[in-house]
Amino acid sequence: MATTLDTLSQATGGSLAKQALLVVGGSLFLAGLSQVAIGAPVPMTLQTLAVMLIGLTFGARLAVATVLLYLAQGAAGLPVFAGFAGGAQHLVGPTAGYLAGFVVGAGVIGLAADRGLTRNWAGAVLALLAGLVVIFGLGALWLGHVIGYDKAIAAGVTPFILGDVIKLVLAALIGKGVLKGASSLARL
Repeated sequence: MATTLDTLSQATGGSLAKQALLVVGGSLFLAGLSQVAIGAPVPMTLQTLAVMLIGLTFGARLAVATVLLYLAQGAAGLPVFAGFAGGAQHLVGPTAGYLAGFVVGAGVIGLAADRGLTRNWAGAVLALLAGLVVIFGLGALWLGHVIGYDKAIAAGVTPFILGDVIKLVLAALIGKGVLKGASSLARL
């Protein structure tokens, strides 16, 4: 009886070309979901949903590589950041902590997936929650350095908690479905 893949990196069979395709495709997926903005005056994007899905489905090494490629694309001026923004200034601006958090958060989630901790729903939810805590923690820490910590929590964390809990549930559902589908394809 075949088992479900823990990550899509297992489906590559060690092929560098397939891994590169996953990384490039993942960075484009992240760039695309970065443009989906909901609400105002501080819109919520689907970036964290993309980061959680990438970590959950790619595993640590490919997830970190994917997010680093996304950041390199943005730093090079490609309009991949929220609002079709690009440029290296974003890597040191008010949102720099969140961007760094994307790398570490994807790595944390991916590490849990690599170790098989996300095979069940509880493990997947806990891994995704740990990733979100890292993203918000690093984001608020840097933003607090820029605008003050009370303002950082009020503007950069609190308004996004409910939305990111919803995104966490969606990531768990979608991620488990993606891995189940990939497992079925791998058996063909």
